[in-house]
Amino acid sequence: MSTTPPCPVCHSTFAYPTGQSLMCPECGHEWNPEEANAEETGLVVKDANGNILKNGDDVVMAKDLAVKGAPKALKAGTKVKNIKLVDGDHNIDCRIEGFGAMALKSEFVKKA
Repeated sequence: MSTTPPCPVCHSTFAYPTGQSLMCPECGHEWNPEEANAEETGLVVKDANGNILKNGDDVVMAKDLAVKGAPKALKAGTKVKNIKLVDGDHNIDCRIEGFGAMALKSEFVKKA
């Protein structure tokens, strides 16, 4: 019995692995099973490099961000632990040590 998932396009059970992805011989569709599982759960959030983020991941700030009303900016390289993904424009809720609760856009962080 095969453990490979069926093709998400044509639902063929004859999919086969090609390195890190899977290929369907019937329709020619190629997909990454990790990304397919993330898409099925609904919310897909990617960092500045295109890596898929999950709840509880640690990220690093990719660039300096000025924060309205704050005396100093968030510096590039600041590590943010245990993020929570939410739906919306600012799709990461987190707590930054020495700064407090913050909502960030995923395009300004990199997976740690």
